[in-house]
Amino acid sequence: MKNNLKKIAVVAMVALVIAACKKNQESTTEPQETVKNSDKVLQYIKDLGFPATSIVDNGNEFIVEEDITFPKNMEIPTNGAGAKTEQYYTGSIVNSTKKLNIRIFVDPSMTSMSSEINSAIAQWNGVTGSTLRFSIVTTAPYDILIKDEALTAPPGYVTCGMAQFPSGGSAGALVRINKAGIAGNSFAQRARTICHEFGHCISFRHTNWSAQGESTATNVPGVTGTDALSLMNGGQCGSGATVLSQKDKDATAVLY
Repeated sequence: MKNNLKKIAVVAMVALVIAACKKNQESTTEPQETVKNSDKVLQYIKDLGFPATSIVDNGNEFIVEEDITFPKNMEIPTNGAGAKTEQYYTGSIVNSTKKLNIRIFVDPSMTSMSSEINSAIAQWNGVTGSTLRFSIVTTAPYDILIKDEALTAPPGYVTCGMAQFPSGGSAGALVRINKAGIAGNSFAQRARTICHEFGHCISFRHTNWSAQGESTATNVPGVTGTDALSLMNGGQCGSGATVLSQKDKDATAVLY
């Protein structure tokens, strides 16, 4: 009987050790996978042409050009374009099916700016020659969440809005608007900020990237050169164009 008890005890101890080893292996594997995807995202950002010095590590995301965000757990587009010297975009767009109805969910924190959001949507939906369409939905599923957030990244700089680029054929999933930061702007300028961030969600870079000292962007085929009237010019919160320029519209029609 004692021998049997000893055998049972030994078996139990072995099982406990195996279980402990398995837990340790699992606990070390998961962070490694997270770091690995983070490294892939960082490399993807660099492949788009953003220099390492312009990339800000902001916890669960990377930020470039002050208002463009890349979640560290994002899906890396398989058709991502490398840097090219030739309006401007990332080389990755919303796919042919999803572009027909990009669903936006308005967080309760942004309902007070519903009119500005609708104005921004109407601009993109009204582009002649484009099949791109945004719509508001009140429940899941949705493609873009727009919400209010006090934005101060990069450190010491108050940002009016931030957005994500397309990934996996879907529009950038998140738009964050600094309501307090744009509250003093006119209605047209508040709508402009939202319209601008939606532009990032469908792949547009800042049209004035060169003047802003930003990384080289991929030119939209057939729509070249600078455009002082572009709504997608960066660094113009509160003072920029409030309607899509002709080149903005031409670029949208080319891509969508």
